[in-house]
Amino acid sequence: MRFLLDAEQRAFAASLDALLTAADTPAVIRDWSRGDHASGRALWSRIAEAGVFALAVPEAYEGLGPRPVELAVAFVELGRHAMPGPLVETVTAAVLLKGADPETAKRLLPALASGETMATVAPPGPDGPPRKQPPDETGGPGTPPPPQGPYALDGDAAPLRLAFAPDGIRLSGGHGPVRPSLDPARRLTPLDPGGELLGLPREEALTWARLATAAQALGVGLALLGRTTGYVKQRIQFGVPVGSFQAVKHRLADAKTALEFARPLLFGAALTLRPADVAAAKAAACEAAYTTARTALQLHGAIGYTAEYGLSLWLTKARALRTAWGGPEECRALVVSAAGGRRW
Repeated sequence: MRFLLDAEQRAFAASLDALLTAADTPAVIRDWSRGDHASGRALWSRIAEAGVFALAVPEAYEGLGPRPVELAVAFVELGRHAMPGPLVETVTAAVLLKGADPETAKRLLPALASGETMATVAPPGPDGPPRKQPPDETGGPGTPPPPQGPYALDGDAAPLRLAFAPDGIRLSGGHGPVRPSLDPARRLTPLDPGGELLGLPREEALTWARLATAAQALGVGLALLGRTTGYVKQRIQFGVPVGSFQAVKHRLADAKTALEFARPLLFGAALTLRPADVAAAKAAACEAAYTTARTALQLHGAIGYTAEYGLSLWLTKARALRTAWGGPEECRALVVSAAGGRRW
């Protein structure tokens, strides 16, 4: 099986890379972290015009999908540029809404495909009902514990909010106050799950959410590797670039190997869309990105810890994506279960 992208897919990735490079995403991220969504919404519209969200929306509802491989290609680039906003959640909402009645789907899906509307979804717990947000996503020491209830990403920015209720998926009529997150650009809000009932949860939606998260994490890891490689070539110690030291080369080689092993798992999972394949890809990509983030932080030294330095925008995202839509343990457990409990 070949996991190489074809010419059209490579051109799609290159066009998104050029679009996001020209948009100065670090400035957009910092605006979004402060609750200023204007620049983020403008960039969101341009991404939607490129067809990113339409890839998850069926053609019957003015989309281009379902096209999971192209979606993975797009989300690698979105992760590479650390694009803020409920990207994964909008894709997840599109898949959930396919299970709604035709009139509701016709009312809501075209706006998601066109970028007119962004959506967010509060992830369910392992057994389906609302849960507390994982501690990795909430603020640091001194932050009061979150109340019981579903939390969603960017509920203050997304007008379409979906919540898992005991009887199915419901529209959320509102959201609570914004809570800080480990990643400042991932703004968490509690949702009110008491709105219109749209339908039953779909396992397919969780699979797409994990696929998009895995692709986003791979892009984040690739960006961290590229930035760190460039930095160690320029930083001089003992009269030579630190990148010439064997120990530094080994750390970067380990990070690159982890990322390159995750890449075929990601695109293989996009081809099959089997839950266990996607879970394996998410565990591999998110762990590779997290390993790369730790390496990047160590090799940058003290400057890597400063919020003002651009590296932090990718460091915090790598950590947050690691537990979004199922942490490593949950994903590995799914892979083991699908293999009949065998461990290697």
